[in-house]
Amino acid sequence: MEINEDKFSYDRGSTFNVFVGKGQLIAGMDKALVGMCVNERRFVKIPPKLAYGSEGVSGVIPPNAVLHFDVLLIDLWNSEDEVQVQTYFKPETCPRTVQVSDFVRYHYNGTFLDGTLFDSSHNRMRTYDTYVGIGWLIPGMDQGLLGMCVGEKRIITIPPFLAYGEEGDGKEIPSQASLVFDVVLLDLHNPKDGITIENQHIPESCERRSQTGDFLRYHYNGTLLDGTLFDSSYSRNRTYDTYVGKGYVIAGMDEGLLGICIGEKRRIIIPPHLGYGEEGRGKIPGSAVLVFDIHVVDFHNPSDSVSITVNYKPSNCTVLSKKGDYLKYHYNASLLDGTLLDSTLSLGKTYNIVLGSGQVVVGMDMGLQDMCVGERRTVVIPPHLGYGEDGVEGEVPGSAVLVFDIELLELVSGLPEGYMFVWNGEVSPNLFEEIDQNHDGKVLLEEFSEYIQAQVDSGKGKLAPGFDFEKIVKNMFTNQDRDGNGKVTAEEFKLKDQEAKEEHDEL
Repeated sequence: MEINEDKFSYDRGSTFNVFVGKGQLIAGMDKALVGMCVNERRFVKIPPKLAYGSEGVSGVIPPNAVLHFDVLLIDLWNSEDEVQVQTYFKPETCPRTVQVSDFVRYHYNGTFLDGTLFDSSHNRMRTYDTYVGIGWLIPGMDQGLLGMCVGEKRIITIPPFLAYGEEGDGKEIPSQASLVFDVVLLDLHNPKDGITIENQHIPESCERRSQTGDFLRYHYNGTLLDGTLFDSSYSRNRTYDTYVGKGYVIAGMDEGLLGICIGEKRRIIIPPHLGYGEEGRGKIPGSAVLVFDIHVVDFHNPSDSVSITVNYKPSNCTVLSKKGDYLKYHYNASLLDGTLLDSTLSLGKTYNIVLGSGQVVVGMDMGLQDMCVGERRTVVIPPHLGYGEDGVEGEVPGSAVLVFDIELLELVSGLPEGYMFVWNGEVSPNLFEEIDQNHDGKVLLEEFSEYIQAQVDSGKGKLAPGFDFEKIVKNMFTNQDRDGNGKVTAEEFKLKDQEAKEEHDEL
């Protein structure tokens, strides 16, 4: 046994490190250490014949001295030891395990064999992120992480010759220290990974699949591989709306949203090099694998027009709706996912419009064209022909595709384009004089209104259907009152065919 001036290892501030049974110790200590456990404390009494005998150690131990040692075993290993792995929790499902060259994110507590903590990623509140099996870690950790599942917890015990050896790390880890790591694996991927798609629900009917350039509305829950939720559109009660394949979302999502059906649910697993990379973003840590559970609510393409499907058409279908006609119809309005928005049937009354007059969205004006009374059709309207990006607050979501199931109940033919009133017979050659009932050479609005009403009541004239009578008459009168003085003179008064059509909508 080597003797220094310091008789206590505590005084030196370092443990006494030695192989047992190899002649590096006095015989009595070689025997006394056999069978000890880590953290065991023994009081050892060694007689001279098993210590330094009759000669002693000059200036330190006298001849024939009985030696007393208070021994605490801190660490223990053998040159034939290997890395020890003890798994104490393993998830029920383990689709993938750590392989050489994988990149992992894990938390750990690092202790010595006696339980002394020397490091912890938990204390730093940041995972340890590294490649496995390519020399970025001590050899024992490279071995100990292999075969782990995400979510698995294991204790990895590493002998010093597979850790920091005789030199230690120069900081917290002393020479020849065995290391114990309590590890939980949070994430793993390989730089060669692409995205993974797991189909969870595909509708029975899938008439169209998303393509590059389509605009999608979808709900999602975003989690890390260990299940930690970092974002959810459901919590905001609003879909995420974006173009796909155009770089508006991370590369992995751009790819994962292609080829999907309306109503489909799928899981998209995105490696960090196709997600937010080494830097991460917000609640997403660097080098994190992302898991998105998505539900596609609808999608369209900006080039889409109105889609019309005729569900029923009467055998007698000769009179077709056209611009200017007055229509009465029932409808059920829903989103592409089937969510009901509105229904005239529930209100017990029809919806009445003048076709092509801007009283409904452009797509509905298009969808009601060329329809006959009794016909039923489904009209699908993309948002740029519906309510656009803004939608209708509290009723129609922004950028929503609309589905209308329509039944036309009544059609009143409109007037030729540009006309608000037409004659059903010959026009009197003395029309101004007939309107000017008091023969003062001036027609007031009241006279004009009474005359038009009389012509409509007698069947001699017809107003454009679906519009307010007073508004039409006032508009007609204003067009005739060219100087705007509230009176129409004979010089101002002209029939429609007496002037350019584009100038006035009048008699």
